[in-house]
Amino acid sequence: MGEFKDSAPVRVVIADDDGVFLESLGVLIEAQPELKVVGAERDGLEAIELTAALEPDAVVIDPHMPRLDGVTAIARLRRDHPNICLIALTGDAAPALRQAAGEAGADGVFVKGEFLDKLLSRLGSARVTEPPAVVSIERHLGHRA
Repeated sequence: MGEFKDSAPVRVVIADDDGVFLESLGVLIEAQPELKVVGAERDGLEAIELTAALEPDAVVIDPHMPRLDGVTAIARLRRDHPNICLIALTGDAAPALRQAAGEAGADGVFVKGEFLDKLLSRLGSARVTEPPAVVSIERHLGHRA
């Protein structure tokens, strides 16, 4: 793994239409000394606008969002912010959704309830000096093709 650019916390925007989950996720991320939530939104379009305004290191987004779904938001974020860490976090374990999020540009796709260690590890490495190699979603999830 590459070396960190600096010791400042990784700046994270979170987006989920479930307000209780969004708040809980924020608390969880904030509990990690190397991470800082800089913004939170409840729909895909607002997540894109907030990311453009705050320029975070990472975005954690639910693929099922109002106004603009998370998969489309991921594609736009990847296009507009090619070096950002994009994590899809969903309650839907459907393989087609994981594949769609990965093809849209997500660096990782995690199912809510199974994600804690993998999410925090991936966010913690969001600001390495070398870009991550392109790998399959199955590798991020620990599955074999």
